[in-house]
Amino acid sequence: MTKIIDISKHNGSIDFSKVKADGISGVIIRAGYGRHISQKDPTFESYYSGAKAAGLNVGAYWYSYADNPTDAKTEAAVFLEAIKGKKFELPVYLDIEEEKQVAMGKTMCTAMVDAFCSVLEAAGYFAGVYSFDSFFGGNLKADIQTKYSCWVARVENVKPVYCKAYGMHQYTWKGVVKGISGAVDVSYCYKDFPNIIKKAELNGWKKAVTYAVAAKIGGCSAAQAESIAAACSKMGMTVVTKEE
Repeated sequence: MTKIIDISKHNGSIDFSKVKADGISGVIIRAGYGRHISQKDPTFESYYSGAKAAGLNVGAYWYSYADNPTDAKTEAAVFLEAIKGKKFELPVYLDIEEEKQVAMGKTMCTAMVDAFCSVLEAAGYFAGVYSFDSFFGGNLKADIQTKYSCWVARVENVKPVYCKAYGMHQYTWKGVVKGISGAVDVSYCYKDFPNIIKKAELNGWKKAVTYAVAAKIGGCSAAQAESIAAACSKMGMTVVTKEE
C-alpha cells in the first residue's frame, strides 16, 4: 500500500521533492474540467513537470459537468487534448460527483461513465472513475467496478461500503504533507499501477524497439569504412567490426 495525493490549482505552489520525502509515492493532477480546452487547469503543466522531476508517479483526472453521454465524450476528447504527449504511471480518471449528476440516477450516470472511459481506452489509456462512496452505490451499476479502475472517497478513515472493488481509497481531505501549504486530499493506493500500466503499454508507455542491422562494406578503404562506422555510431547504432 502506498499514499497518493490529488492536486489542482487550489493547492498553490508545491515543493514536490519535499512531498516525496514525506512518504508520498505519487500525485494525481487535475487536468481540467468541462467541455473546453480553455478549462485546462493552469497548474497542470508545472505540476506535471515538477512531480516527474521529483521522481513521483503521476496520474491525471478530469472533473465532469456532463449532462449526457454525448457531453461525456466531448469532455473525454478535451481531456485527451490536455494530456497529449505525456506519460502516466497512474490511471487517468473521470471525476463524476456533481449534484445534478446525482439526481440523474444509475442508468444515465453509468452511460456517461462508459462513454467517457471508452474514449480514453480507445486512445490507449488506463481509465478509471472517481466519486464518493454513495455515488458508486446509488448512481453507478455494479459492473462499472469491474470495467474500470475505481477510486473512491470515504473520509475520516471509514472504509468504503458501496464501492467494493477499488484500487484507491481517498481517506481524507485534510491531509498534512510537507511541501504543500494547507490541507490536501490523500488516498491509499492498493495496486501496483506503474507496473500494470507499463506492462500493458498504456498511458503513453511503449516498449523500446531495437533493430539489428548487418552490413558488409566492400570496395572501400579502411579509412572510408571507419568513417561510415563512425557515422552509424553517431546515429545511435552499435557498431561491431569484423575482418574477413
